[in-house]
Amino acid sequence: MDYCPHTQADTADMLLQAGVGRVEELFSDIPDKFRLKKIPDMPPALSEQETAALLKTIGARNRQPRLTLTGAGAYAHYIPAVVGHLVGRAEFYTAYTPYQAELSQGILQAIYEYQTMMARLTGMDVANASMYDGASAMAEAAVLCARISNRNKLLIARSVHPEYREVVGAYCRANGYELEEIPFGTAGQLDSFTVLNQIDDTVAAVILQSPNFFGCLEDVEQIAGSARAKGALLIAGFTDGTALGIVKPAGECGADFVVGEGQSFGNPLNYGGPYLGVFAAREKYLRRIPGRLAGRTVDKNGRPGYVLTLQTREQHIRREKATSNICSNEALCALAAGIYLAALGKNLRKLALLNVYKAQYLKSKLLQLPGWKDVFSAPGYNEFVVTCPDAQAVNEKLEQEGIIGGYELAPDYPELESALLFCATELVLKEDIDQIVRILK
Repeated sequence: MDYCPHTQADTADMLLQAGVGRVEELFSDIPDKFRLKKIPDMPPALSEQETAALLKTIGARNRQPRLTLTGAGAYAHYIPAVVGHLVGRAEFYTAYTPYQAELSQGILQAIYEYQTMMARLTGMDVANASMYDGASAMAEAAVLCARISNRNKLLIARSVHPEYREVVGAYCRANGYELEEIPFGTAGQLDSFTVLNQIDDTVAAVILQSPNFFGCLEDVEQIAGSARAKGALLIAGFTDGTALGIVKPAGECGADFVVGEGQSFGNPLNYGGPYLGVFAAREKYLRRIPGRLAGRTVDKNGRPGYVLTLQTREQHIRREKATSNICSNEALCALAAGIYLAALGKNLRKLALLNVYKAQYLKSKLLQLPGWKDVFSAPGYNEFVVTCPDAQAVNEKLEQEGIIGGYELAPDYPELESALLFCATELVLKEDIDQIVRILK
């Protein structure tokens, strides 16, 4: 329900049950000098009808973009109606942690199927029940690699999302590990020889993304070989998860861990969250990975049942030996991802191809404009980097037309001055692209 008013009798009964005489007593632990006695400038009370009308008027002042050409870690994809319909069911919508397996068969089965889908998409043996987001998943994998190898240095590609690098850096500082960046080449991807030269016997793992922050695909197989030659592990991330419908799984390329953001799978853009972190690994690291795993078993009558197979959580009995302090999974977001992928099925490949075609068409059209130039030559997915005479002016012009333009790279990459990162998903139509080019002419 949207609103449930309390009568005076309701309030009195609740106070009685709580053992207090007044609501103010509930806040007695807060020192008096810090308590706000009167809220200033509070307008007089309105009726429900008046309140709804006022909020509608305020909401009408919001400018809703009709189109976005920005990806940079959060992607606008079409979400089938079935996703919202099913995740909105009360038995799922209120689910948090399925501690009692006998009462949580539905959500446990959903998590189990989500894990299975993630393991298949990434080419890995096992995937956990999701993490906070792609950045925390990458950071957890980095710390885990350092613990596994007893080495104190991690190498991370500069082509990894800047915010992911910040989070990984925070985790490394907190645990006393050194984090060193690997520069990207002129093609927009890592060079295996550069990677090989930077790895020494103190490096625990190499961290990359493919597609990376620029939308470029990395040669994961070659980088994995370079890491393995020096006894280091490989963490392969990804930006837009829909790319997994067409890109060779990193697990098949030699990655030890695959991490990324699952927002693209049925979760809408929402000011940065809540999203879900994909975390997949080799089976030999099963008992070291953070989070939890749902498993399938049978009861005494041979009927299938679902349980929490593994929980490495800090509030359990051996919490001082927990592998992570993350004590929650993004169950509802993971459920949306599972429904989305089940609805698409093998059409995920067609969707991925559509994203490639849309991005290539947009790129080819923009490069026909005077002064616009391509930046990287590596093959890409649905994002690309171009330079233009005035990046700020371009975005301002598009904004006037209700379009969110490209992501300006200079603040994160000073060497990429006047560069814009554009993204085109299946929601960007050919007619939209043609109109964008006409606007920018």
